[in-house]
Amino acid sequence: MPTKENRFLQGRKIAPRPITAQIPITELIDQTFLAYNSGRLREGCQLLVERMLQPNVTVGLSLTGALTPAGLGMAAVIPLMEAGFVDWIVSTGANLYHDTHFGIGLELHQGRHDISDVVLQKEGVVRIYDIFFDYDVLLSTDKFFRQIIEQPEFKGRMGTAEFHYLCGKYIAAREQTLGLKNQSLLAAAYRLGVPIYTSSPGDSSIGMNLAALGLQGTGPVIDVSLDVNETAAIVLAAKNHGGASGIWILGGGSPKNFMLQTEPYLQEVLGIDEKGHDYFLQVTDARPDTGGLSGATPSEAVSWCKLDPQKLSETVVVYCDSTIAMPLLTAYCLAKVAPRPLKRLYDQRKALLEQLKETHLATQATAVS
Repeated sequence: MPTKENRFLQGRKIAPRPITAQIPITELIDQTFLAYNSGRLREGCQLLVERMLQPNVTVGLSLTGALTPAGLGMAAVIPLMEAGFVDWIVSTGANLYHDTHFGIGLELHQGRHDISDVVLQKEGVVRIYDIFFDYDVLLSTDKFFRQIIEQPEFKGRMGTAEFHYLCGKYIAAREQTLGLKNQSLLAAAYRLGVPIYTSSPGDSSIGMNLAALGLQGTGPVIDVSLDVNETAAIVLAAKNHGGASGIWILGGGSPKNFMLQTEPYLQEVLGIDEKGHDYFLQVTDARPDTGGLSGATPSEAVSWCKLDPQKLSETVVVYCDSTIAMPLLTAYCLAKVAPRPLKRLYDQRKALLEQLKETHLATQATAVS
């Protein structure tokens, strides 16, 4: 018979109190999310409030999957940014394109996933699983982007952070004109100084409208190398002077890799003495055994120098739909942690980039000598 001294029986006793109608969300998670993926979600909540949201940690958030059409931009990401809990973002272009619908006064509606798409197409309705909107929403958003991108400040070469900052400025102005508030995360990021990057700038309707203007000889040239350097500079600065870097991943895909590759870029390519990100929280429904990046585990990331091997215990993977996990994670954090001062990393990009360059050149000089 096992005894109380058995080292495998030292975990918390499973004996939750009955759920009541008045139970706070934090107590619900702490007291009843005890096993399986509810247990991992509780661990993710605790990783955030006890480690990742400490004042010395810079938090990057990656967004994959159709999250903004489901309202998670305004419901979760904007409140997190306003609280200083998200310092920089890597997103698919599609999330930012659909985010813009809300900021310019267009509507998306709850629908059903089992309606005939042939019927919907005949009636001019576009479907994202169980979200419906009028086809004109796409045309109106395309027109909005083409109009603003033709403005003089968009001309020339720029990274996606600057491009999205300028877009956010125009969306914020449209929100104000329409009497809207906190509908668009692009507009909120503009106000709060949170840089937003897109790892695949051509892979969205925003990219398609950029391409169309390119045929006419106008619009910006997106510099993806600048994005690589700026994101690496953010991470390097985060780790300096006793700081830490926390990565919060919703989904996976290209944004996950683009956020994590900052460390291999610093170490493998630039030759800078670094150890990897300090904290890793991912919400995903992808399996690791298929070999895809979306399901790749934190321990696999260690082998790529993406994560500090000494911090592997500070990682959590929650196998869950982001639309379920994100509201719970957000509510838990806002209830448990006081707002942090805004880092406004967008305003620091040039200075951080210069620090990265100086560190790289110093490393090269040392290697040569």
